[in-house]
Amino acid sequence: MTEAIVRTAADHDLPQLLNLYRHLHPHDPELETAAAERVWSNLLASGFTTVIVAQAAELLVSSCTLAIVPNLSRGGRSYGVIENVVTHASHRRLGLGRRVLAHAVDIASRADCYKVLLATGSKRETTLRFYEGAGFERGGKTYFEIRRPTQA
Repeated sequence: MTEAIVRTAADHDLPQLLNLYRHLHPHDPELETAAAERVWSNLLASGFTTVIVAQAAELLVSSCTLAIVPNLSRGGRSYGVIENVVTHASHRRLGLGRRVLAHAVDIASRADCYKVLLATGSKRETTLRFYEGAGFERGGKTYFEIRRPTQA
């Protein structure tokens, strides 16, 4: 496993996080700076979301986003949703993705979440085994989604 610090992202991490996301969705258009700064500010201030990063030397090499959703069922216990799991291509298979996921699950546990959800669009068996190896169970609930068409 590579030497890396796993921590909560800070305001100054935005440029590196945007670069890291190129490894998640390489064909997405780049977000304009003003729009990215507005979204980042809202995300950090929301109180519901936490971006977890792994930093090796001065480079952000892995990340995920955890949203903790307040809930009126399950005795008022919240649930967590993890999205945007990514590791820099040159730092994969070093345990960093599992470390950021474990950190997210720990935050959710300390917030008394009764469950943590994670969805992936990948059909690759290696990706699915990665999530299972990080403690997530395949075949629990059935996940559905509606996507809005992308706008040009």
